[in-house]
Amino acid sequence: MRMGGDVTYNEVEEEEKVRNEEEVEEKMVIQRKYAVAGGGFPPMTKGVVVGYALTSKKTKSFLQPKLEGLARNKGIQFVAIDPSIPLSDQGPFDIVLHKLSGKEWRHVLEDYRRNHPEVTVLDPPDAIQLVHNRQSMLQDVADLNLSNAYGKVGVPKQLIFKKDPSSMPDALNKAGLRFPIVAKPLFAKSHELYLAYDEFSLQNLEPPLVLQEFINHGGVLFKVYIVGEAIKVVRRFSLPDVTKPELSKNAGVYRFPRVSCAAASADEADLDPCVGELPPRPLLEKLAKELRRRLGLRLFNLDIIREHGTRDRYYVIDINYFPGMATVHHMYSNITWLLLW
Repeated sequence: MRMGGDVTYNEVEEEEKVRNEEEVEEKMVIQRKYAVAGGGFPPMTKGVVVGYALTSKKTKSFLQPKLEGLARNKGIQFVAIDPSIPLSDQGPFDIVLHKLSGKEWRHVLEDYRRNHPEVTVLDPPDAIQLVHNRQSMLQDVADLNLSNAYGKVGVPKQLIFKKDPSSMPDALNKAGLRFPIVAKPLFAKSHELYLAYDEFSLQNLEPPLVLQEFINHGGVLFKVYIVGEAIKVVRRFSLPDVTKPELSKNAGVYRFPRVSCAAASADEADLDPCVGELPPRPLLEKLAKELRRRLGLRLFNLDIIREHGTRDRYYVIDINYFPGMATVHHMYSNITWLLLW
């Protein structure tokens, strides 16, 4: 079975795209009526001003001509924020869209939110911090422990290790972790990960680390992009499965930079249906809804794997705030909807 083409749940997601665009138009008409009647919505002649504070790389990848054109047609104007100038001296903005790092920037945003409660900040800095730290990143998924008729979603068994590497064997034993083990930096600024086959090699890595059980998943992961209430899923190649004979023969630690990058797309690959079949949409919709509420985020993505040999056992292994959107440009209409509402 060929798992090729645009992985958007085919006709279902195409209908959703059209429906979302129709909903935007309908809501804009309603907004105009409320504005005329004094119902509290800002007049559409004013438009929506979105101040964006992004790195140059993020600006280039996010503000694509297609998005800017679509936004302009909806009355949305993007204005660059200068971090060297006080934020309150810029604007006025209806929305602040951001992805800059550093404590100073977080303090600037928090002060701005307190002084300008009428401005929507996408997303709140304190909520973003939760997914920047891998110790707290997956906690809401674990607490949710989602299980329904479509499947079960959990997180891999993991250990946060900050101590002397010589104490690692005892810590692994107490946590019930077995090799191979995935090791990641505690703070999600780095997308690098390591696959370790033995204790000696693992001790060569510098803490703080997240040590996570490796779950065979057919070498494919699913990136679930969430924009407001909309979701889209694409496939990415991932780490290959590790068999017992390979585990007994291999040793060392192997570095993998940014495994789930766009260049590793699996959308056009010939895959076993048991590996390439997308997670059930009702399950993802329930998961996305709960995590939006628990995390307080509206613009993020999940990396999900399906345990190889099962049809309905899924694990969230990573959460990223404001991910790269170039590969899911079909969601641009959803982004404009999010900015309008």
